[in-house]
Amino acid sequence: MNPRSCLLESFSVAVKAADPLHIIPQHLPDPPRGRTLVVGAGKASAAMALAVENSWPANAQLDGLVVTRYGHALPTHKIRVIEAGHPIPDENGELASREILAAVKALKSEDLLLCLFSGGGSSLLSLPIVGVSLQELQEITQQLLRCGASIQEINTVRKHLSAIQGGKLAAACKAPILALIISDVTGDAATHIASGPCAPDPTTFSDALAVLDRYHLDVSPAVRQILLTGAERAVDETPKPDASIFTHVENRIIANAHQSLMAAADYFQSLNIATLILGDTVTGESREIAKGYAALAKEIRLHPQLLKAPIALLSGGETTVTIRGKGRGGRNSEFLLSLLIELAGLEKIYALACDTDGIDGTANNAGALMTPDSLIRAKALGLNAAALLANNDAYTFFRHLNDLVVTGPTYTNVNDYRAILIL
Repeated sequence: MNPRSCLLESFSVAVKAADPLHIIPQHLPDPPRGRTLVVGAGKASAAMALAVENSWPANAQLDGLVVTRYGHALPTHKIRVIEAGHPIPDENGELASREILAAVKALKSEDLLLCLFSGGGSSLLSLPIVGVSLQELQEITQQLLRCGASIQEINTVRKHLSAIQGGKLAAACKAPILALIISDVTGDAATHIASGPCAPDPTTFSDALAVLDRYHLDVSPAVRQILLTGAERAVDETPKPDASIFTHVENRIIANAHQSLMAAADYFQSLNIATLILGDTVTGESREIAKGYAALAKEIRLHPQLLKAPIALLSGGETTVTIRGKGRGGRNSEFLLSLLIELAGLEKIYALACDTDGIDGTANNAGALMTPDSLIRAKALGLNAAALLANNDAYTFFRHLNDLVVTGPTYTNVNDYRAILIL
């Protein structure tokens, strides 16, 4: 068995378990008496739209529009696909969101709104409320992504500055709604996937203000005043769980991290490698989470009384990175570099950390691989692992070792996939 190939194949298996082309058909409803409008947003939305087209009855009316990340479009015939900015929203996303909202408002009670949401939808479905400019939304998003805030905190702010998220798309619709959702958030709460366009929002304007204050974010006076006005209940809140509009709405999670981890576990077990799933809701600072995992791996490697090798430690979720340096590298690469430093070349431990959407942060890699000799090879190249980690530059470290994992778009997204293989 080649450990590198084994880890790469396990990642492929995890991604395939969340492939929209296989998952979508079993969740499609019967066509309504009227028309079916398909709308969506996210890194998987083009693949989800294609899957709908492939399975929809030929004699049933179908049209719509989904917005996806640049480079993630697929050829469709009835459902238009528009590419837009991610993770920072742009004009394409704003225009597409405006068109989606207008189309939804035109639906009648005999029609059906079929929504396709996945990770990345929050920035792609970007329609600021009146009084907030796209530039202001871009600046706030940039700060939120850099400060170490959780995705739940980020989306709490975005929902209260959006004209379409936080349940507002559902509020604009007279037709029944089925939202098919590929979850990229811990806990699989629909309200935080693409910022919940069709889901009730339990958060408040006051919660959004608390996030800004907690991370000392610099926002324009106009934005702060809008949130303050909302906190004072001078304007309507986002639709809450008890709102009557949700009686004709179903938000259905069709793929998540747990399913992908289970598929990977089955793969390892087929190779007679025991597995331990450490959780699919792992959050926290990437480099700190890695230290805990390293301690467990050391215990298994050096003291195998309870857990014996070979064993694969699997986990998912969404860690975060507080950016203090000027380097490149997403949360998975940073996790892996921290893990490597903590293990200090301990024999027979290999690891992979990748994002299932094929993009770790804003670089072109899904993540990276680690081998027992990674530090030795790095030193031979003059690389200082600790200095690169301090500079948030894990990408450079693994690029020089030729250990980046580059997949291109996977057209799905169930967040992080981490596998530590102990032989």
